[in-house]
Amino acid sequence: MSVTSYVFGIVAAALILVVVVELLRRRHLRERHAIWWIIAGILALIAGVFPATLIWVSQLVGVEVPTNLVFFVSIAILFLVCLQHSSELTKLESKTRTLAERLAILELEVRERDTSRPDNEG
Repeated sequence: MSVTSYVFGIVAAALILVVVVELLRRRHLRERHAIWWIIAGILALIAGVFPATLIWVSQLVGVEVPTNLVFFVSIAILFLVCLQHSSELTKLESKTRTLAERLAILELEVRERDTSRPDNEG
């Protein structure tokens, strides 16, 4: 591994962590959404600082090329993020439908009251 790629890996992982923490601090990202990005950043930082760890883990799980393990873990984390967002989207769609139905009922009640009210002449 060249010094340039070693430094690039560490800087990229640190940058991921800094961006996630800053988004959390500014309340642009909620904790439950940030957890997977923090895990990814920490794993990337560990692999960047200690590249032998990646080789050891890949041998431990039986992956011949350590880079393939990186891709697999990255895809797994992205899959979990997508699954989490899909779950929350489903909940929000259900709540939106319920709110729309309640609003329609309230609007209907208001219209019925307006039509049943006698006209004031004066």
